[in-house]
Amino acid sequence: MRVRKAANAFGMGIALLFSSIFRLRRSGMTIDTRDDSLTSPTLTPQPNFCVQTHVAHDADEQARNLHGWNQTYDQLTAGCFVGGLTELCVDHMQVFVETTSHTLRQTCEVREDAYWFGIPTCPAGSGRIDTQVIAGDALAFRPGGVEFELLTSAGYEIFGVVVKGDVLRRYAAEVERIDLADHVPNTEVVPVGMARKERLCASLRQLLDDGAASGAPLSSFARSNLQASVLASLFDVGALPASEPVAMPARPRRQSIVAEAREYVLANRERAVSVPELCERLHVSRRTLQYCFQDVLGMAPAMYLRAIRLNGARRDLSNASRESRSVQDVAAAWGFWHLSQFATDYRKLFGMRPSETLKAAVGGGVRSLSH
Repeated sequence: MRVRKAANAFGMGIALLFSSIFRLRRSGMTIDTRDDSLTSPTLTPQPNFCVQTHVAHDADEQARNLHGWNQTYDQLTAGCFVGGLTELCVDHMQVFVETTSHTLRQTCEVREDAYWFGIPTCPAGSGRIDTQVIAGDALAFRPGGVEFELLTSAGYEIFGVVVKGDVLRRYAAEVERIDLADHVPNTEVVPVGMARKERLCASLRQLLDDGAASGAPLSSFARSNLQASVLASLFDVGALPASEPVAMPARPRRQSIVAEAREYVLANRERAVSVPELCERLHVSRRTLQYCFQDVLGMAPAMYLRAIRLNGARRDLSNASRESRSVQDVAAAWGFWHLSQFATDYRKLFGMRPSETLKAAVGGGVRSLSH
């Protein structure tokens, strides 16, 4: 249920659609897929967990293209309709961006035990939910099983996130350390601030763009990370209120938390340990973990965790001549399965490509896998 930016009556809606899609960037919550309460998804996933794009030339077709919704679109202004949809459905979450060329009245309903967050990118006042104006610094929110109405102007773009209730409640309890029942918005429009809203839209767009560019299905671990990344973003922007301020650990304990996090990452070097996983392991909230890392190291936990693994990979590459290992071997050993992203992050941190480190280690010899 979203709308988008089409332009010139409708032609630019298609162009905008194809530029919108997503990435897996932060760290993620680990979900045990053996848990029966989580394996019957609210959203029927796309077969290969890939980003899907659709173009519609009819409002009803546009409404049908959005996966897992019960909705009807009525076109209210004259002209040939064009709608675009870029969507990713994973195990317990749906993320999408939708563009529509003409003014629409939409009646929408998400499946039960799910929550929808709608984040328009259009000017303030160009969209309404149940007659309430969605301000430029606000997003829309509705629980599943409740029908609502959207009125959207021509050339509308909106990002959407739908998450299964069980997963959101578990994440809130285990990572944010709050009872979701006390923090679910009780209104259709949630003010979050213009800057925060823009950051959220940019993050979602990047996620979708990266997913579309790769074209590859997401692994189970990547899907889990992606879902937790999006949930963390929703809490960060204030779409879901954070818990009340709590007393932060004394400085020795903050240093201990950072040290324990480093030890855990090194003990699990073959995979990317997520921030939510660390929260569960160290028995702290995500806000507490962030505070400790910022105070002790001056950086966010996710950035530090990635740096630790990149440094480990650099040391292994520097010693690779003794073990006849390739860049791919070393990257995989440190949980980097996306080689181009590994090379990009490596060069950003160290100022050289992984292959250059390896080449120096073997005395200028040429190796097979260069990045």
